[in-house]
Amino acid sequence: MKLSTDGLIIREQQTGEDDRLVTILTRDYGILRAFVRGAKRIRSKSQSATQLFAYGKYSIYRGKDAYSIDEAQPVEIFFDLRNDIASLSLAQYFCELAGELAPVEDDADEYLRLVLNALHMLSKNKRPHAQLKAIVELRMMTLSGYMPDLVACGDCSNFDEEGMFFSPVEGQIFCGECVSDHTCIALPNSVLSAMRHICYSEDAKIFSFTLQEESLNFLSEVTENFLMTQTAKKFKTLDFYKAIL
Repeated sequence: MKLSTDGLIIREQQTGEDDRLVTILTRDYGILRAFVRGAKRIRSKSQSATQLFAYGKYSIYRGKDAYSIDEAQPVEIFFDLRNDIASLSLAQYFCELAGELAPVEDDADEYLRLVLNALHMLSKNKRPHAQLKAIVELRMMTLSGYMPDLVACGDCSNFDEEGMFFSPVEGQIFCGECVSDHTCIALPNSVLSAMRHICYSEDAKIFSFTLQEESLNFLSEVTENFLMTQTAKKFKTLDFYKAIL
């Protein structure tokens, strides 16, 4: 059985002298792991299309026990990511997140568009790192079923109070009257508005907001806290990214 789809290589590893095993975030089939036989010997065009961060069009053969890539046509390689170690490590974190949260062998169009747009903006320095990190973390959590309820207080439904509080454990916001019963983080209105924008906006608009640097850094801390609390996962690429800052 053959599959034809476009996708992004989010992980690669050598298996033997010439073969490569890649993890692909595909538009139509979600996360797939496929062998690239003779990766070091195939045509250079196909070789570039099966390396980390390569976005391309793939013909994938589904065998009895494994997938194999028959043909690969590169569309975008994101070479500029390799010009800056911080950008490179943040891109690796985005890929690790996708590998953890995107569906396996199911439609993943929104995940792919999110990561591709983030990599483009990261490689071209179009948005601050903290903003891109927060967007990818919170939007990917939203897509994968962890969307927080940021509309109104989880206890009394108050939605118009200055200074709401966010619970990473419950994934809800609470007003000043109700917060005493919960473990929460105080959210400035600008940060709450940004979180609502990331969760509820159309795909094409999620990157279209601005915050001061201090607020962006705080937003990034809050989304990371929520991600770690909900998934209970350790991400090695995030640890590396934070270590080099």
